[in-house]
Amino acid sequence: MRSTDVVIIGSGFGGLAAAKRLAKSKIETVLISATDEHLFQPLLYQVATGVLESEEIAPNIADVLAFKESVSVIRGHVTDVDAERKVITYRTDAGVERIGYGSLIAAAGVAQGYFGHDEWADRTFSLKTLDDAVTLRAHLLDCFSAPVEESDAHTYVVVGGGATGVEIAGQIRELSTRHFTDVPAKVYLVEGAGDLLPVYGGRLSAFTRRTLEKAGIEVLTDTVVTAIDDGRVTVRSGDADRVLQARTVVWSAGVQATPLAAVLAEATDCDTDRAGRLKINDDLTVGDRADVFAIGDMTSLKGYPGQSPVAMQQGRFVADVIRGKRAAGSEFTYLDKGSMAVVNRHNAVVDAPFGIKLTGFVGWLAWLGVHLYYLVGFRNRAAAVASWFKAFAGRARPGFAQVSREQAPAEAAEQSAA
Repeated sequence: MRSTDVVIIGSGFGGLAAAKRLAKSKIETVLISATDEHLFQPLLYQVATGVLESEEIAPNIADVLAFKESVSVIRGHVTDVDAERKVITYRTDAGVERIGYGSLIAAAGVAQGYFGHDEWADRTFSLKTLDDAVTLRAHLLDCFSAPVEESDAHTYVVVGGGATGVEIAGQIRELSTRHFTDVPAKVYLVEGAGDLLPVYGGRLSAFTRRTLEKAGIEVLTDTVVTAIDDGRVTVRSGDADRVLQARTVVWSAGVQATPLAAVLAEATDCDTDRAGRLKINDDLTVGDRADVFAIGDMTSLKGYPGQSPVAMQQGRFVADVIRGKRAAGSEFTYLDKGSMAVVNRHNAVVDAPFGIKLTGFVGWLAWLGVHLYYLVGFRNRAAAVASWFKAFAGRARPGFAQVSREQAPAEAAEQSAA
């Protein structure tokens, strides 16, 4: 059985930040990931709506870490953690493997949550993985290609008024006004709270609602979904029910822990919250283990938001503890650098430190700069800039062109077989 100094589970922002920091001290590290790519999850909605091609937000992990000689990458699914023996069991295409570790960093993220209605997963589209975005993109193309008289094909319900819901709703509406200009699109945005972007509140939430409504989106706040079935979405506001006929329901309201969280909870005697996330200690250790850490969305600590800046700061913090640059048992404190969300083309909201709040085009420029900075790799930045220019300055959708290129060989093969 192979052994290593550190095992990292997950290739998201937190796991990647930890791996890079550990590489500075040349600590032998194995990163186990369920996919070959590092996913820039905040831009999934742009893949789904054709703004970006899928490769532009998903560079290969091995390429990203190519010059980190002390870090190796394995594609696999972790199925068991033996915290006493310090052994991880994982499944690969070749079979079941085991690896020993000195320290473990779990950074496996979360899955979509449906508030006890797991059956809705098969009736809605989510945006947690690259496959989710690619699937929704193909579906949206089919809907916009449907005859105009098929009203349900051109009706879209987005559930959840957080950043993802606001961004996907805004882009679906723009597909009708700027790309498929001869096709109508009725978009509903449903949020259970009284405001869109409720964590922002105040004038940023008000600006978001005003901008989306001006664009033609019907915003339904203080409204919850009670049923989804056969192209019908039943929503309730107060005592009144309303049925929305729609072929497309995008779900972005709520998260739940992945199975790995339950595995770790049992292995370390750690409590979990209602969503199954690990209630980690202040030093980011898990349960009663000083050698097991958990970071990012799969954890619950002090109400920190499930956002990439939190995961990255936690990843670097844990790596510094492991490499002896920070005292073991130190308390992690999140430095809030602000939050931002795109509303639609040339409009964004930014809640920055020191009370700075930006809206409109200035906010959009700030969003653009920050996301360019965090896109991994020069090639990805250059490709994203080119695609953004085509989509926002012009009317092209490079991601939809990618679908056409991928479909052409399959169609040719079918014709040849016929």
